[in-house]
Parts: sequence; structure tokens; C-alpha cells
Amino acid sequence: MLSRRLIPGILACTILAVSTQAATLTVERGSNLQSVINYAVDGDTLLLGIKTFEATPSEFVDSLCGNCLDPKTLVTASTGFVIRGKSLVIIGRDRYQTRLMTKAGYGVYIEDSPSTKLINLTITGGRRDADGNATDAAVVVRRSNVQLENLEIIDNDHRLDSVVVGIGGAFGREGSTMMVANCNIVNNGWDGIALYRGACATVTDCLIKGGRGAGIGVTWDASCVAYRNEVTGYWKGIGAFGTSWVIARNNLVHDNLGWGIIATGQSFMDIANNVVHHNGNCGVAPWSTESRGRMVNNIITENGWREQWVCPCVGVWNYGDWAKWQFSNNIVFNNKEDEYRDIWDQKDINGNLGVDPLFVGPSDFHLQPESPALNMGDSTIYNTDGSRSHIGLHGGPQAGP
Repeated sequence: MLSRRLIPGILACTILAVSTQAATLTVERGSNLQSVINYAVDGDTLLLGIKTFEATPSEFVDSLCGNCLDPKTLVTASTGFVIRGKSLVIIGRDRYQTRLMTKAGYGVYIEDSPSTKLINLTITGGRRDADGNATDAAVVVRRSNVQLENLEIIDNDHRLDSVVVGIGGAFGREGSTMMVANCNIVNNGWDGIALYRGACATVTDCLIKGGRGAGIGVTWDASCVAYRNEVTGYWKGIGAFGTSWVIARNNLVHDNLGWGIIATGQSFMDIANNVVHHNGNCGVAPWSTESRGRMVNNIITENGWREQWVCPCVGVWNYGDWAKWQFSNNIVFNNKEDEYRDIWDQKDINGNLGVDPLFVGPSDFHLQPESPALNMGDSTIYNTDGSRSHIGLHGGPQAGP
């Protein structure tokens, strides 16, 4: 057994050898988790017990600004827990009772890490920084490969009256690659997932609920694959901005205040097999003449329930160049003011329909046996059983149960 000694009184832990280079540290008592993170070497695994680990926030001058026109703008922020220059696996014993209380803007800040994993715990209690340019979030990743799995990223909702933005869920910064899977990102103060310059992420099987900003916002030259997520209760749903590249498939985007899914700037967006339902204004929109992409196999229903705010109360709004978009095999139905705006009616063109999709129930978006969406999707897209794809959430190769 490998033995590495901690400073007495800082944190009680058990160390199990896995090799001469890495160990498993079981952390059950004590309060200074950052000391254990600092003590751990590249490749170590930290098993955290059932308790709340509170960070001691530190001031931090960010030499780059994630969302400024000049990226070299200095930003004043704070960090909670910091993982820098090493790969760690941090696993909670209980997803709900192993809690990281960050008390900072950049709650868990990961920098220059070849491979870090955060699994099965709660990240909460962030504090908004006064500098409005700070990309505050429960998890902030830069120049690192990070996996976030089975996390509760919740209640990072502290706000300052002097700053419009709040604290988000998980943010990718320069040179980051993130895999975000099976996480509940709920009741935070800004975007659920935000990706800035050079960031790349796969976001799958997450509940992204109850925040300001966008549920998933992909900006600058970032890229994102998002599938089987539920995005609800935000100002806006899933958005591609700048020169970003987004694949959004089999997502349920519903009951957001403004738009459901949009592409603007010079972005590319592949929008397939989503249900975009009951958003406050428009369901789906090309938002610039330079954006481009594909919209296929989507169900766009009952959007426009509140007074116009960011776009018309319609299913599909064309505020771009329609010739740059493939729009086929979609169902657009029962949207408040109209199904389409600033584009001719697409019903009965390229496989598009204007009929009731026949969901199983008001909050169950499975299809009834007689649904017109069954096996009526794009003929080049197949269901998991090899049949022609359905339109909506439960069609195509990424469909969930």
C-alpha cells in the first residue's frame, strides 16, 4: 500500500494505492478540500463523503475575457475550488448529500488539466462577482478536458443589483473540451451551458431548468453537440451565435420566455428531431442572413403564449436567408399568431406537415399509435430499429426511451 502523509488536522482521509503514480483518497471528514486537491498528484482519485465542503474564495484576475470584443480585457473575479495543471477524478458518495459550497464566481475552476472528472455530487452556493465581464459559473473550464457526470448544479442564484448577468451552470472557455452527461442544472442565475472562444462540448441527457439567459448558448467559434436534453424555464432555449457550430438533436425545448431555438451571426446549426413547444415567443428562427443549416424532423407547437418580446409569436420566423436552410419533414402546428412569419407556408412542401402530432399527453411527448409523425421523418434518417425515422423526440438514431 502506498502511503502519502497529509498535514495533521487539515483533513482526514484514507489513501489506497493504485500505482506509484496515483492513489485513491477517501475524504470523509475535515473541511479543507482545497488542501487535498493541492496535495493530490496527477491521476489521483478523490472519493468525497457525505458532507458539505466549503471553499475559501480567492481573488482572481482573469487575463482573458470570455465574451468581450477585446479578449485581452482584464477581468476581476473569484475562484472557489481550483484544479490546475493536473488530472483528477473527484467522486461524491451521494449525488445530493456530497456538496461543494463554492462561495465564489468561478465555483470550480479547472485550468490546464489533461483529464479531470467530476462525478456524483452537488455544486452550489456561488457568489456573483461585481465585474460584469466575469464568466461566473458553478464550473468554469479553460484549456482542459473535463467530464461532468451525474451532477446537481443547483441554486447558484446569487445576484448583484449592479450586474445584469448572474452565475451560470457549466461554462467552457478557451481551449476547453467538456462532456456534460446526466446532470441537473437547475435554478442558477445565468446560462445553463455557455461556450466561449475555442470551447467544445457534448451535452447529453441533462435537465437544464430555471435560469436567466439561455439554456444552452454557443458563442464565438465554439462548437457543441447537444442531444436528449430538456431545456425549460429560461429566457431563451438553445442558441448558436458568432461563427459557432451546433448540432441539436432530440432535445425538448419548452416553456422558455422568448425563443426556443435560434441561429444567428455566421453560425451553422443542425436542428433535428427536437420538440419545441410552448415557448413565449417564436419556436425556431434563422436570425441572420449569414446563418445556415438544417431543420428536419422537428415538432414545433403552441409557441407564442406571451406578449411579443424578442420575436413574433409564431412557430417559425425567418429573419435570415431561407435559401441557406434545409427545412423538411417538420410538423408546425397550433402556434399562437401563425405557423410561419416572413416565409411562405411550408405545409405539404418537402414533407412538412401542419397537423396535430398527437402527443400522449400535455407533458408526455411520446407519440400516440395513430400519430401522423410516426415513420414520416427524413427518409435518410433512421430510427434505432432501422425503420424510417419518426418526427420528434423519439425519432432518429439519438432517440431516447
